[in-house]
Amino acid sequence: MRIFAEKLPDHLQHQLMPVYLLLGNEPLLLQESRLSIAQQAREKGFAEIYRYQADSTLDWNQVFEHFQALSLFSSQQLVELTLPEGNMNAQLTGQLLALEEMLHPDTILVVIGNKLTKAQENAKWFKALAAHGCLVNCLTPDLNRLPQFVMNRCRKLRLTPDQEALQMLAQWHEGNLLALAQSLEKLALLYPDGQLTLIRVEESLSRHNHFTVYHWTDALLDGKSNRCQRILRQLEAEGTEPVLLLRSIQKELLLLLTLHTQQQQLPLHTLMDKHRIWKSKRSLYVNALNRLNTEKLYTLIQMLSQIELTVKTQYEVSPWSQLQAFSLQFTQPDSALALTQ
Repeated sequence: MRIFAEKLPDHLQHQLMPVYLLLGNEPLLLQESRLSIAQQAREKGFAEIYRYQADSTLDWNQVFEHFQALSLFSSQQLVELTLPEGNMNAQLTGQLLALEEMLHPDTILVVIGNKLTKAQENAKWFKALAAHGCLVNCLTPDLNRLPQFVMNRCRKLRLTPDQEALQMLAQWHEGNLLALAQSLEKLALLYPDGQLTLIRVEESLSRHNHFTVYHWTDALLDGKSNRCQRILRQLEAEGTEPVLLLRSIQKELLLLLTLHTQQQQLPLHTLMDKHRIWKSKRSLYVNALNRLNTEKLYTLIQMLSQIELTVKTQYEVSPWSQLQAFSLQFTQPDSALALTQ
């Protein structure tokens, strides 16, 4: 069984499974999922909770003891096991496989970790544990899912945002769901009637989203004009050094130019393997290559050089308007700068 983290509370009202795999990169969802399972387990009589880090210092015999005890001699228990970041070595996967053979109804196992690769999900230990329980997706919602995610959290707090307020909440808190949770709790206290308008949100919230230079470069590659402008405004407000943006996108432009030149000799997927482009980001490069020809790339490189010259020689001139113009040029397939996001 696979469910999104926001569906977990409803699932727990109907059943409590022997194994839960909480996997993802979002701290808020991982923490809330842990607490939801622990609370429901206590209500069902699992009074003792034990937490372990599956690192090189872990004594696995301590973990195994919880699954070897019988309820006749000990209370029902919940065991949380946090996986290390990075690669899963053979010793760790072997212990997890051994643990699966010891599962019994008196002990609930909760495994917490980052998102697994496809190869890891095909591993014996994962399939064995997943067969006994539920995989809870704790990944940060993408831009398409984020407004609905915000709306679901609003409903739980009896908040009713209009469409503009909903979009603003999603935009402001992208990349920082902990801040979103705090902001919604604040809004619930400020407005007991639960009605959230754009004016109310603007008046009561400060900007919490933490965009990085990499969010900007990804948006450029993907051709998202409005998103680029929004990220630039936030980076400028936070005092980000423009030279960081220049260095980052310069690298991407040169890579795109190389791909354009070399794809006449080699298939694009082979080139992406050669240049070690992450599979999760390959669609962004495909979008950029389909949108920008070689002539346009050279034009963008010239624009970037001019902005760098401004940054290094004209200290009284702000380069942010130039970066905004550059973003528009980058995200459009031709000189018609209609916003098409």
